[in-house]
Amino acid sequence: MTPFELAVQFFLQLGVILVVSRLVGLVAARLGQPQVVAEMIAGVALGPSLFGLVAPEWSALLFPRESMKVLFPISQLGLALYMFVVGLDFRGDLIRSRFGTSVAVSIAGMAAPFALGAGLAWLLFTRTTLFPAETSLANAMVFMGASMCITAFPMLARIIHSKGLTGTTMGTVAIGAGAIDDAAAWCLLALVLASFSGDFSHATLAIGGGAAYAVLALGVVRPLLRRWARGIEARGKLGDGEYAFCLALMCLGAWWTDKIHLHAVFGAFVMGVAMPRGVVSKALVERSHSLAVALLLPLFFTYSGLNTRLGLLNSGTLWLIALAVLAAAVLGKGVACWGAARLTGVPQREALGIGVLMNARGLMELIIINIGLERGLISPEIFAMLATMAVLTTLMASPIFERVVGRRGASEPASRTAA
Repeated sequence: MTPFELAVQFFLQLGVILVVSRLVGLVAARLGQPQVVAEMIAGVALGPSLFGLVAPEWSALLFPRESMKVLFPISQLGLALYMFVVGLDFRGDLIRSRFGTSVAVSIAGMAAPFALGAGLAWLLFTRTTLFPAETSLANAMVFMGASMCITAFPMLARIIHSKGLTGTTMGTVAIGAGAIDDAAAWCLLALVLASFSGDFSHATLAIGGGAAYAVLALGVVRPLLRRWARGIEARGKLGDGEYAFCLALMCLGAWWTDKIHLHAVFGAFVMGVAMPRGVVSKALVERSHSLAVALLLPLFFTYSGLNTRLGLLNSGTLWLIALAVLAAAVLGKGVACWGAARLTGVPQREALGIGVLMNARGLMELIIINIGLERGLISPEIFAMLATMAVLTTLMASPIFERVVGRRGASEPASRTAA
């Protein structure tokens, strides 16, 4: 396809994606699901799991392989811009005031699911032929453990926003713990890929480069930006050039963490946290939020959905294993995070809310298992099991949250004074 043809195809894809996302959103709203869940379902439905299965010729016409060269980078831009906005809303004061809770929830959200995932991988590796022959037992166990550790970081942020929990103890602890868990899971994935390829330099770069970036952004760039923002605060307005400068910093942060194989979301999120609060952060949110949420972010869900196949679980045995994966995921993440929050003194209602929010996997899970499938670490059957778990744990989040926390809790601050 020529550049002109790719542009024409992209506008058609964008129109279809936005219409389908909103139509699914109307149905999802009646079922108590937020728009973000509708976009995830719409993305999977537009892929080979539904649209490609029912109308393969139409699917091939709408999403030809060459068009992915355009859809992928723009989808990543939408994801990075949204996580930049999440970083702008991030309240570090709540994390500091409940640091013990954040750390405890984060550790529980990594240790328990990792142990259960590694145990499942050991059983599957030793008693079935589901893992490819090239995958070692150690690689299988670490990969499955890392997959179970993942939290739907972008989706978690959107659910927290839709429930009115932005800036509350419940929402901020969940975001903080989710960010730590996902960063750790990506580091584990880097170790697995390094072991699989025999080159550990990538893992060293991912872990060391990510830590160095966080220190640079929060320890050096943030103080400099605060000085830079004094004039803007006095003027009371963020100019177009200044807005572009902030977006450039976001893109550079996303570029670096993507380059070191941590994923662009972390670079964008940390840069959002580093931005000065006040006029700058308020203007950045007002200008960027609608663009990211309404226009660009649905592209990310659709691109991930195009790589997701849920129709490979075609036997009773595979469904039983899939149910075991789902049970391990819920016990390892949701129950463990709830227990950790309770042990650190969080009230029952808030602890339940944190456990439910942390249990959602979303398309971050689909990203990591797509990498595993592409590199030959897992089979299509294991991919389908993990993808099914990702979809179901995310679908569970909103209705269970409404049930255990309540609508009042979804619309009011979740005990800010508890911090």
